[in-house]
Amino acid sequence: ALQKYIEKYPEFLLALDPIAVSQSAPEIVLRMSSAAEKADVGPMAAVAGALADLAAETMIAQGAEVAVVENGGEISVGSDARLYVAINSGQSSLSGRLGFRILPTDLPLGLATSSGTVGHALSFGSADSATVIAENAALADAGATAVCNAVKGDDSCDSITKGLGVAQQIKGVRGALIVRGDHVGTTGQLPSMITISQP
Repeated sequence: ALQKYIEKYPEFLLALDPIAVSQSAPEIVLRMSSAAEKADVGPMAAVAGALADLAAETMIAQGAEVAVVENGGEISVGSDARLYVAINSGQSSLSGRLGFRILPTDLPLGLATSSGTVGHALSFGSADSATVIAENAALADAGATAVCNAVKGDDSCDSITKGLGVAQQIKGVRGALIVRGDHVGTTGQLPSMITISQP
């Protein structure tokens, strides 16, 4: 459905800002558009998270007791689950050493990480990782993009503060964790943070 929509409306694929869609658009398009509007980014910034949400919801509808979908760093958790999630922060000394313990009381939950230094996704920021916790994975995905894009400048601490400020402005975002080099910043209500021992 998304591929067919993009064939008809190629601007949806290329937009770097929110783009209006008809209410008759496919469900995946509506979810991506809504998340993009809240985070003030292009709709493709929410694609992995929106797909994870739809997959988790389908699992629940089919009777799954535990529904967890990870899609390239975007995670949708929609039912009774206890998870440990490590954050990949590229070349930072903190990469793989920080994470979250997600409990049933944290659910439903979406988690997404964006990076200006890791991966192939388009980013205008310099965060090694910008992780967002939100009410769903589509919004977490779009929010992580917006937060990462704001982490700019030579001063790591100042740039992290800018990113956290963006996270605080996005309705539906519960909290954020940003890593840049050896610096870390958090805001909002996050699941319990954990440190992970390296072998």
